[in-house]
Amino acid sequence: MIRPQFFYDLLAKNGTDFFTGVPDSLLKSFCAYITDNAPAEKHIIAANEGAAVALASGFHFATGRVPLVYMQNSGIGNAVNPLLSLADSDVYSVPMLLVVGWRGEPGVHDEPQHVKQGKVTCELFDAMKIPYAVASDDETEFEKQIADAFATMKANSAPYALIIRKNTFEDYALKNNTAVDARMSREEAIEKIMRSAPEEAVFVSTTGMASRELYELREKHGMGHEKDFLTVGSMGHASQIALSIALNTECKRPVFCLDGDGAAIMQMGGMTAIGTRAPQNLCHVVLNNGAHDSVGGQPTVGFAIRLYDIARACGYKKIYCVTDEASLTSALEDVSESFRSGKPELTFIEVCVKKGARKDLGRPKSTPKENKAAFMQFLMGKCRAGKNEV
Repeated sequence: MIRPQFFYDLLAKNGTDFFTGVPDSLLKSFCAYITDNAPAEKHIIAANEGAAVALASGFHFATGRVPLVYMQNSGIGNAVNPLLSLADSDVYSVPMLLVVGWRGEPGVHDEPQHVKQGKVTCELFDAMKIPYAVASDDETEFEKQIADAFATMKANSAPYALIIRKNTFEDYALKNNTAVDARMSREEAIEKIMRSAPEEAVFVSTTGMASRELYELREKHGMGHEKDFLTVGSMGHASQIALSIALNTECKRPVFCLDGDGAAIMQMGGMTAIGTRAPQNLCHVVLNNGAHDSVGGQPTVGFAIRLYDIARACGYKKIYCVTDEASLTSALEDVSESFRSGKPELTFIEVCVKKGARKDLGRPKSTPKENKAAFMQFLMGKCRAGKNEV
């Protein structure tokens, strides 16, 4: 296996000391090592993978050196535009080392949302004419691959990808792990929101732990799963799914979006669409723990910015920022009363929660297609007479 320090030192020998990207579970040891050891000005955890390519390009323009961009292969889609219209050798010709976690590698068991992405990962780089290598887990061979990568980038002045399989890196635990001053776990907050929602409400939950926790909480309380759309992939897009459901659902059912800080930040422009369309039946909840929790706990800027002020500026009508169970209960009572009275308004609730999740947290037992079918059947079912007309 590859020691993260060994890789970091190899990069330094080749003049690469600037890092940016979006964390990935297969890269979490390397990302943690960067977080602990790279100067703050030389490491930017980007909002999304496209932004990371732009940041890397800016670094190259300012210094002439080769930056490193890390991402999960699911983030290649976000990076395609700047890779082809900015960094490509036919445009600005920007060398950068892309370090890409290979989720869904053929023959390796993974979650459904990763399977297709894993099948086409190498094909995508072939289509973009970006040379790549699948990283060896032998340090001697790996060192040769890095030498080849830098020689190719020097010759082409263009990106090169290093594809990382599962268990390539030795374990390294993040030391610079800032504690969150929060009293509720994410699961506790989701349980309270779920239990307080109107009976007719539907939920759209973001990728990662939130969807897994919502699924298990329904199981815990003996409920079905037909009211929940579990966005197991498509990080950052749950709020737009929820927006369109809120605008188009018959009888204007209450729609609750359970979002995360990393996901909301990744596609923050979506909040402008929500605010300007302002569906009265949408409650957008951001569970903020200041971390990319499901991929190693790398920090986000969730606590460095005021998401509730951004929501207000985007046009959300009711804004809450809660830090404990009592304030969350009060906010949810306001939301419930607005639906009961027939006068709901577009609502944003930022909930400060602890990092981490239960070690025994399971995964949904239904397939994405089964989830979709049950959800659509419920969503398009006949509305309860006289309820939720707004």
